[in-house]
Amino acid sequence: MARSDFRFVWHQRARYAEVDAQAVVFNSRYLEYFDIGITEYFRAVGLYPEPQLKGAPELHVVKAEVTYHAPVLLDEMMAIGVRCEKIGRTSLTFAFEIHGEGGEDLRASGIEVSVHVDEPRGRPTPVPDAVVALFEAYAGRVLK
Repeated sequence: MARSDFRFVWHQRARYAEVDAQAVVFNSRYLEYFDIGITEYFRAVGLYPEPQLKGAPELHVVKAEVTYHAPVLLDEMMAIGVRCEKIGRTSLTFAFEIHGEGGEDLRASGIEVSVHVDEPRGRPTPVPDAVVALFEAYAGRVLK
């Protein structure tokens, strides 16, 4: 996808603690970057209006995939694009891309599937209509 396909982009710098001996971002860190991106995406969508996250949905990641296209190097700025692709009855699917700060320089892409759960039991439960409405309003399209 083109970077412009992502309405939401978060900017992050690759820090010393995130790289290996060759000054390349270590592979597991890309999932951390996706996590940072999704947290900020949720904030932009309107899920985190309160400091204590009261009323936020309880989501558990059930699948995460990363495809590496080119390395991110120490101290490099990157742009983390996040988009909700679709919402199922109990799940949400997100697409991610990491680009070099300069433009269409794709470094990594991936998906993450999260399931909405009833926290006391951890069982899948339907995604609340209010949550669906927030994501669809932000995306400007139907996600179901």
